[in-house]
Amino acid sequence: MIETIVLDVGETITRDDRYWHSWADWLDIPRHTLSALVGAVVAQGRDNADAVRLARPGIDVAAEYHAREAAGRGEFLDETDLYDDVRPALSGLRKLGIRVIIAGNQTARAGQLLRDLDLPVDLVVTSGDWGVAKPHSEFFERVLEVAQAAPWETVYVGDHPANDVFPAKAAGLRTAHIRRGPWGHLWADDPALRAAADWQIDSLTQLTTITAG
Repeated sequence: MIETIVLDVGETITRDDRYWHSWADWLDIPRHTLSALVGAVVAQGRDNADAVRLARPGIDVAAEYHAREAAGRGEFLDETDLYDDVRPALSGLRKLGIRVIIAGNQTARAGQLLRDLDLPVDLVVTSGDWGVAKPHSEFFERVLEVAQAAPWETVYVGDHPANDVFPAKAAGLRTAHIRRGPWGHLWADDPALRAAADWQIDSLTQLTTITAG
């Protein structure tokens, strides 16, 4: 029996297009260049922020983030950043009586922007809110606290093997890997990922089938 579904944010419920385009515009480099660098570091299993560091060697990413915010060109999310299946899937899960939580590696500001969208969920929380990020085990301990269900009754849904599927599985949760975004597509057929994921899905609407079963 599944009691709680917990969803990652980037490339699980939101598209990362705006995020990377805004960074490219801020750095005054072609958007395609930064996108290609993101793809390169993803394929190497590196932190995606390394794409920014490659574009501007020596950059202090955190300081630059604050400079963008101060200039009024910081993080922003609205309805157009959501994948089309998000609201139908979340609403369907709530109708089934499933507790639905969004918990990902985002800033506190991103968390507030998500809460402002009034999604049909029980809770939205980010690593910025908690002060601990995936794949750290403490993040998933916090996930289980807010899940209000046993680990085997909780499913963590995400696109990234190293940040989502593997550490969630190590924490005792059940896992669903979504084939979405660069990470989701790149590693979808990886044998280790297939072994760790309880389910592999192409759309969030498939989660209602999982819980109903």
